[in-house]
Amino acid sequence: MHRRLQLATILVAALTLGSCVVYEPVPVSQPTAQERFDRSWSAAAGAMSDEGVSVTAQDRGAGMIRGMRGSALVTASVRTLADGRIEVKFDAVGPTGSDTAFVHRLSERYDRRMGR
Repeated sequence: MHRRLQLATILVAALTLGSCVVYEPVPVSQPTAQERFDRSWSAAAGAMSDEGVSVTAQDRGAGMIRGMRGSALVTASVRTLADGRIEVKFDAVGPTGSDTAFVHRLSERYDRRMGR
């Protein structure tokens, strides 16, 4: 009886180990610096559009998007930093000065478009 229990235990252990599966990790390619810049550029332009900014000029080489919302001049600056990160800054200046609440909303729209 004891011998049968040992054999049954060994059989169950062997069958259990045979059902384990280990998958190889799937290699994921990292986006290039240009792809990251393009994505950030599109998100910045889209955020401005979402907030009702009429884009009047886009200079991709200089990384500047300019537009108007009412009487406020709105700008977005997109640039690649030395370490490869992309920096995006928004600014809105109207007759009464800088509109920080509007800039904050632009930044939130940008973050949503970037999936953050």
